[in-house]
Amino acid sequence: MRGWELSESYDYKGRNIHYGRLGEGPPMVLVHGTPWSSFNLRHLIEQLSREYTVYFFDLMGYGQSSKDEGDFSLGVQNKVLDCLLNHWKLDDPIIVGHDFGGATALRTHLLNGRRFQKIILIDPVAVSPWGSPFFRHVNAHEAAFSGLPDYIHEAVVRTYVQTAAFKPLDEATLDGIVAPWTGEKGKAAFYRQMAQADSKYTDEAQALYHTITTPTLILWGREDSWIPLERGKALHDLIPESTFHIIDEAGHLVIEEKPDELTKEILDFTQA
Repeated sequence: MRGWELSESYDYKGRNIHYGRLGEGPPMVLVHGTPWSSFNLRHLIEQLSREYTVYFFDLMGYGQSSKDEGDFSLGVQNKVLDCLLNHWKLDDPIIVGHDFGGATALRTHLLNGRRFQKIILIDPVAVSPWGSPFFRHVNAHEAAFSGLPDYIHEAVVRTYVQTAAFKPLDEATLDGIVAPWTGEKGKAAFYRQMAQADSKYTDEAQALYHTITTPTLILWGREDSWIPLERGKALHDLIPESTFHIIDEAGHLVIEEKPDELTKEILDFTQA
């Protein structure tokens, strides 16, 4: 991924988690989802860092972080985030999570007991059932996919991630998304993270959503075909006093499609 490098790393049980920080001001943590990386948060990072010190990282098994064999599931990502918050010495930051990053933020808050000043969720994986048809298919047939020739694998990834957007993504964006999933480790990791997906990790957090008292903003791309808008409305109903806002002409990858509008909504909410 030319031009996007995370300069620092944290050792989590022998595996490197790469991270960065940008800006000055109150702390804000951004967490990406799947099959994305912090690269896809670059627009939000740049804009939000004008007001906040923004911390960002690649989840275990994603982006520039370790892709060695092991547990990449939602069941471990909240533990990684909890340790990173300790490493960064952050007690009560604002947290922003997209897709699996939203689930990770919620699990870290509800299961690890981490306090957040405010929670912003962007098209999160949070209410069962979830997962695109392709995602569920790979979940059941990981071995068949991990054996694909490299050129077919890259075509599969490019085609798959494009379905997350409402409008076609440009080539530079596609290249940045696909790059971490190439090579022997990248290809294996791409299918491994799908195979390890399990709704039990969101179900155990979902049972606790009614206990959330932290101010929470839910942002949703109206044209999200991966996690329909109705799922966002259901999440809004489950989290008391949450705020729900729809982003028009955007799909699941709203962080790439409408970063300016997302930034405005986030700043309006955090600075109110």
